[in-house]
Amino acid sequence: MLLPLQTLYFEDLSVGMTERLSKVVSSDDVVGFAEITGDRNPIHLSEHFAARTPFGTRIAHGLYTAGLISALLGTRLPGPGAIYISQTLNFRAPVRIGDRVDVEVTVGELIRERARARLVCACAVGDTLVLDGEALVKVPLREDEKGAGDTK
Repeated sequence: MLLPLQTLYFEDLSVGMTERLSKVVSSDDVVGFAEITGDRNPIHLSEHFAARTPFGTRIAHGLYTAGLISALLGTRLPGPGAIYISQTLNFRAPVRIGDRVDVEVTVGELIRERARARLVCACAVGDTLVLDGEALVKVPLREDEKGAGDTK
């Protein structure tokens, strides 16, 4: 799931712009996320343990799903150079191994004075919303890029 990079400057953005990605969650993804973060909660790693929970099976870490939003922000909208300021997350439903997560990020507001974009974020499995929230990112200005090499 390596998305091609797309660099958008603040001046390229408009309210309503949307980018999407889809990712099927594998057991290796969940195990790898546990290894990287240290979150070894058995609900993510042990089918035996997870079978006794209300979910009945292993589920992906909530922040793994949120990380898919980060992937979209850092590669496509707005892309390289964007800096996360904040993110709200509402976990609505579990994501299971084998689920296809559809991620959508939409520009909700542009704040010119601070070169910020408020992005509406949603993740779904089929027709079920599993995560939603808002991200605030600092977006590079095209005019900053032009002056980046200036030493005067």
